[in-house]
Amino acid sequence: MNAVPAIPNSVAFTAESGLSALRIAFISGNYNCVRDGANRAQNMLVRFLLEHGAQVRVYSPTCDTPAFEPAGDLVSIPSTPLPFGRKEYRMAWRLPRTTRDDIAAFAPNLFHISLPLLHGKSALKLARHMGVPAVGAMHTRFETYPRYYRMGLFERPLLAVLRQFYQACDQVVAPCESAARTMEAQGMHSQVGIWTRGVDPEVFHPDRRDMTWRRQQGFADDQPVVAFLGRLVLEKGLDDFAAAIARLRRENAEFGVLVIGDGPARAQFRQALGDAVFAGYQHGPDLARAIASADILLNPSSTEAFGNVSLEAMACGLPVIAADATGNSNIVIDGLTGALVPPGDIDGYAGALLRYLADPLLRKAHAFNATARSQSFSWDRASEGIARIYLAAIAGHDPAACEVRLTEAR
Repeated sequence: MNAVPAIPNSVAFTAESGLSALRIAFISGNYNCVRDGANRAQNMLVRFLLEHGAQVRVYSPTCDTPAFEPAGDLVSIPSTPLPFGRKEYRMAWRLPRTTRDDIAAFAPNLFHISLPLLHGKSALKLARHMGVPAVGAMHTRFETYPRYYRMGLFERPLLAVLRQFYQACDQVVAPCESAARTMEAQGMHSQVGIWTRGVDPEVFHPDRRDMTWRRQQGFADDQPVVAFLGRLVLEKGLDDFAAAIARLRRENAEFGVLVIGDGPARAQFRQALGDAVFAGYQHGPDLARAIASADILLNPSSTEAFGNVSLEAMACGLPVIAADATGNSNIVIDGLTGALVPPGDIDGYAGALLRYLADPLLRKAHAFNATARSQSFSWDRASEGIARIYLAAIAGHDPAACEVRLTEAR
């Protein structure tokens, strides 16, 4: 990396000055190339920070057809499509000189880094060179991905790379308590904070249920509908979902299947499911309508850092059957708002579905509880939480100690 002059301490920070003193270089993996939970959380946070007086400049790979309008100033990092069939994502190996010069001119007093690999590692080195604190944000269980693509031998080396990155950050945040404790147990950081997520109750609520829309999809009014919600990629548990549905069909259960979302594994998923309605990608009120028009959500993904789809389904009045893994275990309350099942337990998923299919009153009671539970998650509360972590990171920043951690991590 070419040298970049260290920036002067142009923004005097005090705890009393609050968010208006923040100048954040926000480093993202794909800020608005794809509409997913991680990108939504990042954009909601940047919008909150700007509204409360902070200055934020976002640095991310971009694409010709972004999924949505980004919040704040977005500086494009030169990038190429991710190989291996996931070309909707972009990758940049490092921060080029022009980007580093732009960051230096912006003179941040904090780096927020949402990608622990590739240009995220480059950004962390730049933060250390500038003497600026860095907050590392975990959005997904990267270390679990290799097992879904027959590359399990890479899981241990990937864990080591992630550990090196997070250990070198001043502060690390995860979306929920279970994810934070998992990271600590893996040795990622001594104390991982919480940057939780929210749901918009004006968009996601049970009144979005639309019987006319259901009928147009081919579902009978009295037919319970089991939904899958999310990107159609293998790490979302598509195989487990299809296996659970096949088990139900062998039990001669009466139900319909609704798949909400799209992705590169769509054809494979359609073939595995057989008779199912694929509603495709939905957004905003249309997404809420599709979710609320189902009756049960099955979310078998064990790679979630938070589980936005579970929360959105609960807000729409659906009981959620989910893998008892990071994310879902902090959202779904087993036996009250849905069911938590050991990851990969097909019999467990099928058994929980059968109980709801056989007992409409239980389904209705847990749907009511799910909506009530979802109301404790708000975007403002989530953003306020990480803003406090930002202030603590700046107040407690020790450049010498951080340089030691970065050197040890190399």
